[in-house]
Amino acid sequence: MYAENFQLETYLKRIGYTGSLERSTDTLAKLMRAQLFSVAFENLDVQAGKIVSLVPEQIVDKIVGQRRGGYCYEVNGLFAMALQALGFSYKFVACRPMFYPVRRPKTHMVLLVEAEGEQWICDLGFGSYGIRAPIALSSLQQVQQQDFDQFRLITEPSGAYVVQAWVDGQWLSQFGFEPYASEWVDFMPANYLNSTHPDTIFVQKLLVIKHHEQGRDILLGDQFKQIRADSTQVQQLSPEQRETVLKQLLA
Repeated sequence: MYAENFQLETYLKRIGYTGSLERSTDTLAKLMRAQLFSVAFENLDVQAGKIVSLVPEQIVDKIVGQRRGGYCYEVNGLFAMALQALGFSYKFVACRPMFYPVRRPKTHMVLLVEAEGEQWICDLGFGSYGIRAPIALSSLQQVQQQDFDQFRLITEPSGAYVVQAWVDGQWLSQFGFEPYASEWVDFMPANYLNSTHPDTIFVQKLLVIKHHEQGRDILLGDQFKQIRADSTQVQQLSPEQRETVLKQLLA
């Protein structure tokens, strides 16, 4: 993943990262956390009637230059640029969202990153129950405590991997994938669907999610949900309140 306007120093400043840059699992985890907590998951372009651009230079300009957020292809694409600049080996992997009541196409994307002899699932753009740290591909059935959330990785009879989250007292499948590389161009049809199809949440409603150490804040339409380790607060917003919250989440 390459963009002529990507500069590692500018990217690191954008996400507020000042730690080690060695190719280690610790660097991978801290870099992912720094971007996750500083770059919002958002669909403002789709809500404005635009098709999200997958041109690498435009992704850099949007997230780093304009200090915007983005959805999975954008935020994971940007993270891939940083990984490449640091010398990490990675591949894009197409994933099938699994929290819908019906079977859906593979419209999500994650990264499989090699570090210290292991492959790690990295994902900065799944939304509400997105992972908050890399998960080793070898850690099957092991509960992953990530701040206040719990995740685990299982396999289906077909051999596909599935990331699950502990939600309301049960394990719920979030997305599944086979660990095979996809090219960047392979995500263009899925991106077009996510940007235009009336059944997608991105077309239906404004969605902005900001993760942080204490929890996550979710703006869905005019509903604002603040999720913390031990509480959830939900508020219906007026148009003026929504604009205020939107600015705070994108700050």
